Amino acid sequence: METTPEEHVQRSSKRKRNFIILILIIVLAAAGCLAWYLLYARYYESTDDAYVNGNQVALTPQIGGTVTQVTADEGDFVEKGQPLVLLDPSDTKIALQQAEANLANTVRQVRGLYSTADNYRAQVAAKQVALQTAQNDYARRQKIFSTGAIAAEDLSHYRDAVSSAQSDLAAAQQALRTNLAMVDDTVIDSHPEIKTAVATLRQRYLDNARTTIVAPVSGYVAKRAVQLGMRVTSGTTLLAIVPLNEVWVDANFKESQMSTMRLGQKVTLNADLYGDDVEYHGTIESLGIGTGSAFSLLPAQNASGNWIKIVQRLPVRITLDPHDMQKHPLRVGLSMNARVDIRNNEDGHLLPQQTVSTPRFTTDVYKDSLEAADKLVAKILHDNSNAVAASAR
Repeated sequence: METTPEEHVQRSSKRKRNFIILILIIVLAAAGCLAWYLLYARYYESTDDAYVNGNQVALTPQIGGTVTQVTADEGDFVEKGQPLVLLDPSDTKIALQQAEANLANTVRQVRGLYSTADNYRAQVAAKQVALQTAQNDYARRQKIFSTGAIAAEDLSHYRDAVSSAQSDLAAAQQALRTNLAMVDDTVIDSHPEIKTAVATLRQRYLDNARTTIVAPVSGYVAKRAVQLGMRVTSGTTLLAIVPLNEVWVDANFKESQMSTMRLGQKVTLNADLYGDDVEYHGTIESLGIGTGSAFSLLPAQNASGNWIKIVQRLPVRITLDPHDMQKHPLRVGLSMNARVDIRNNEDGHLLPQQTVSTPRFTTDVYKDSLEAADKLVAKILHDNSNAVAASAR
């Protein structure tokens, strides 16, 4: 069926109108994309190559032993200082008792050295008196020898008595010096033998206390490997504790995205676990010091002839707002989407400018370990020193 000229004109005008509408739609879409980029997109850098990371505190024994109790299992929450694993304390208790007895015995022996020194001083004083007496007797006999009142043989005996008294005095003085070498310039607490026994007792006390293995931080138990009856050695990993309130996000950005990133810039994040409805707020704490390939076990060798350029990624550490994590807890290893607002802190630093003045991570569960040991040492020193002094009186 042939079309009339009027219909042909109508169809042609309709095509033109549709074409113009299509062009307008394309122009509007392009204008919208340009406006979206100029007003929003160019001020943000985003990546979906981001993951939750955190500290995995390994719980390891400081001494060997047999496991008799395991308090927590995987997924359990534990408080800092809470006992988690107990080792059989039989051997360490015996060693501690031996160390206590050794210290007490050493205190008594050292006190005996001080008493012996006093005895040697008394002997030296007595020998000095004996020598003076012998010398006086010899001098008197020597004066009357010329008168014939005493025989030469008797005078010789008195001279021999002086020599014998001198030898006895020298022997007593040497014995005194030998004894003083062991106690001179010391008191009971600072005597080397006492200090050695005290150090042994402190070590045995620590060994006994370390049969109770406590949690160094608060967190959730993961990767429990310890079993009842297991014979463990020092350094064996028993389990891990993850403090989920201290997790962070490692976001891997392309090197071409990081030219305008600075420390302290704000970051908005979403977790695949909760979806886009839940937002986390964070701050850039550090920009990557090197790419992942640079620190890999086998770094890339780019000097080969078949080299192909690959855009590298740098890890950016992002700290999270604790309030957000309280509402929606995160787990280590979860996938995240990170969007950095590069408008703020544009003049910030790329690298930290100051050293760390305070420890980033610390625990105080071990600080009182020696206080009780020192009290025990003081009690043993006091009891045995007084006992020796009382028996001397």
